[in-house]
Parts: sequence; structure tokens; C-alpha cells
Amino acid sequence: MLIRRLRVEGLALARGDRLLFKDLNLQLAAGQAVALRGRNGAGKTSLLRAIAGFIRPLAGEVAFDGEGGPVEADEARALGVHLTGHHDGLKPGRLAREEFMFQARWCGADAAGMARAAEALDLERLFGLEVRKLSAGQRRRLALGRLAAARRPVWLLDEPFAPLDAEHRARFGDLMNAHLAEGGMILAAVHDPLPIAADSVEIAG
Repeated sequence: MLIRRLRVEGLALARGDRLLFKDLNLQLAAGQAVALRGRNGAGKTSLLRAIAGFIRPLAGEVAFDGEGGPVEADEARALGVHLTGHHDGLKPGRLAREEFMFQARWCGADAAGMARAAEALDLERLFGLEVRKLSAGQRRRLALGRLAAARRPVWLLDEPFAPLDAEHRARFGDLMNAHLAEGGMILAAVHDPLPIAADSVEIAG
């Protein structure tokens, strides 16, 4: 599936009884990265989850466009979107190799894609360890592996660099640049600057 544009129009989100923000408009085109900024609790994570379809907006629309026009949102999310959040969603009792292969295949990766991701994020040395024995940075690399393994155009990233060391920040930065060069899109909630060229949107909730 080829998604060429993500549109967020007039979006309003709440957490419990508290309004996070309203009338939010945002567009993301092929080859573009946008950094979401704002104080803790402003709604950056909630926005990413709403785009991924996990939160129902109070108002507004999240829409996806392909080369031929609009793409049905459920199909776009199922086949064209990656979300990596604060919680890596890894099963602690599995070997890292098993967990990586399960998640990558679930997202549609083939053997070549998995090999590419393992090399790019230096995962081979982790594969013999149980997920529970990995450090926070190692777990994040394992979770990010599915982005490189199963190529989907829209990457939604929530503080992706937080637990990574300098070497692996650089490695993932290279993957981000390659993704954009191939027409991908990146929307990342961050506090620190991204290591790639990116526009910025402030969530002022």
C-alpha cells in the first residue's frame, strides 16, 4: 500500500474528563518528517494513538491519501502504519530472536527485510537472550526493528531515542533518513531535536 499523505483536520482529544486540545490541523506528505513538541501531558502520545486508531477523537478526522485519492482509514492503519510507543509491547519470556521474528512477520516482513533490520540495528548479538534480560535500550532496538523489517510508509514514534545510546541513535537516524528518501513519513513526539530534517508542530494543550 502506498500512502502519500496523512491529514489531521479539526481534531479534538480528551483524556478522561480533561480536554487535551481541539481544532488541531496537521498534514504530513511523502518524504516529510514532523516533530511533535509540547509539555508533558499536552497530548502528544494521545495524538499518535488517535492517528493509529486506538483513541476515538471527540471531533475532527484522521485521513490517509494515496496516489489515486483517499485510502480507507482501517486499511491504511492495518497495512501502512507503524506505531512505536513508550511501552515496547515485547513478550518478556521469549527469546529476542523469537519475539523479533513474530513481530516482524505480523507486520508483513519477509526474510530479506528481517535480515536488513537485524544488521541496521545490530540485533544479532541480542537474539540468544530472553527479552526480560535486555536493557531498556536493547528492548527499544528490538521494538524498532519491525520498522526496518516491514516497510510501511507512516512511522508514528513516541520518544524513540529516549533509551538509546549514541551509536544506536545514529543508526536509527540513518534508518529514518532512508525511510524519508523512499517516500516515507515520520511523525515523532520528542523533547530533544531529531537527528533528521523535520518540521515542528507545537501541541499547546
